[in-house]
Amino acid sequence: MPSRLTHALLLILGITLALAACSRIDLAYRNLDRLVPWSLGDYLDMNREQKRLLDEQLKAHLAWHCKTQLPGYLDWLDRVRLMVASDTVTDAALRQRTAEARQAIGRVAEQITPSATELLRGMSDKQVSEMRRAFREDIEQRQKAYVDTPLPEQVENRAKRMQKRLEPWLGELSAEQRLRVMSWSQALGDQNRQWIANRAHWQQQLVLVMDQRATPSFEPRLAQLLQRKESLWTPEYRLAFQNTERQARSLLVDLLKQSSPAQRQFLQQRLGKVRADFSELKCLKG
Repeated sequence: MPSRLTHALLLILGITLALAACSRIDLAYRNLDRLVPWSLGDYLDMNREQKRLLDEQLKAHLAWHCKTQLPGYLDWLDRVRLMVASDTVTDAALRQRTAEARQAIGRVAEQITPSATELLRGMSDKQVSEMRRAFREDIEQRQKAYVDTPLPEQVENRAKRMQKRLEPWLGELSAEQRLRVMSWSQALGDQNRQWIANRAHWQQQLVLVMDQRATPSFEPRLAQLLQRKESLWTPEYRLAFQNTERQARSLLVDLLKQSSPAQRQFLQQRLGKVRADFSELKCLKG
């Protein structure tokens, strides 16, 4: 469930940005069943009983998440806001905030694993075949969109996407900041290739696990896929990911150094609004 919320967003603002994608946090929660049905709906047609089970499990997990996890997000947001206010957005600080966010994601992964196991174990051979075909189409589409273009075009498009993600948080970027975003994109090189290859590798591992869903090994192997997916990364992607994290931290440090007082104020206001939206959720009011 959490992967869609956190995928392809700024590293340090991952959780914040993901849930702030809707204009209000509570609206995102009310519609989360349509936004993130563990991504299964993208790959197969579930029958009525499976949809009912998914709906029940999702509601239970959202209630758990709202009650037990969101309070920690408020503290996390306060630490991010303090970094910005005190001008201490450093590589070390970003490493710490990232580690905290990764731990939060890990707790969610552990929580949903039993439900995901139950749901996936009940999939038919036909549904697994549909999943396999959908995975192939997914990789083909991503390959066409992100790899089968000249590298300079990939770099330019990546920079544009990042600029689009940044401006809701910093406002319009300066010429210096836009150049820094471009240099960040150039430093990532052809990482799209490693990213998609690793995605295909993970999907293939899931299909292999699904073929063993009637055996005792199914549950521990699925748990590894959901909770410790980095242990299954390709060596090439592991190196690319390390570079991606390093470049992301460097980018954010530099952008904050280059930011104007107005941009920093704008960022604080946006972070403050996200915090207010979190704190206004009914589950946090008892």
